Amino acid sequence: MILQRNEEWPEIGELVVASVVQITNYGVYVKIDEYEKEGFLHISEISSSWVKNIRDYVQEGEKLVLKVLRVDPEKNHIDLSLRRVTRSERREKIIQWKQTKKAESLFRSVSQKLEMPIEQVYEKAGIPLEQAFGSIYEGLAKTVREGISVLLEKGIPKNLAEAITEIAKEKIRISTVKSKGILNISCPKPDGVIRIKEALKKAQAVDVARGAKIEIYTISPPKYRIKITASDHKEANDIMKRVADIAVEEIKRVGGQGTFERG
Repeated sequence: MILQRNEEWPEIGELVVASVVQITNYGVYVKIDEYEKEGFLHISEISSSWVKNIRDYVQEGEKLVLKVLRVDPEKNHIDLSLRRVTRSERREKIIQWKQTKKAESLFRSVSQKLEMPIEQVYEKAGIPLEQAFGSIYEGLAKTVREGISVLLEKGIPKNLAEAITEIAKEKIRISTVKSKGILNISCPKPDGVIRIKEALKKAQAVDVARGAKIEIYTISPPKYRIKITASDHKEANDIMKRVADIAVEEIKRVGGQGTFERG
């Protein structure tokens, strides 16, 4: 959810981002950023090894990714753990938290631009994006890559969609990944060169999402380099497989031979 969840409580086992407020001899008091509630990190939950000095592990003002152990709304108390959070969980949570903050900032800019209450922006655009893409940020990133149609297709009003698209393109920088592979294709037919070119042409014509790119060029016959640029590794690998499969199948269909290897 994009707005602060002040009236809600985190669930047991949930990962939260928290700011260190006070360090004592027996533990750490924190403020949970996403819920604006206080929590406590006991010294025994800081590290799996013996902790002599808490300040060797955390500092005031530092942001931590913590796991919720216990929640008691009646006592207004939340127990947290640092040692039970893995490195990969910490990395993924920080990325998610940063994306949520960016989406929140973007929606506030839209709210100001259109003079529309932030709650209304969330209701008309945030909820549809969350439902369609799992998170508002993912929907915004897709909008940057593919344009306003992403929003209009979800029923978001045109004036709101235009403002979101404009500001999203200013605030969100889409990272890309690259994937490479080598095609070994040949054809002994008299017009083999032409058949190879046609096979590669069909492979390069594979449909991809806006922003993705397919490049095929000669290394030294019969070797041809495929280079894919996409928004993430999953998309890049999917495109690579489709391109390679089409090239190999097509050259075999016309009497040639083909294999593919990554790298």
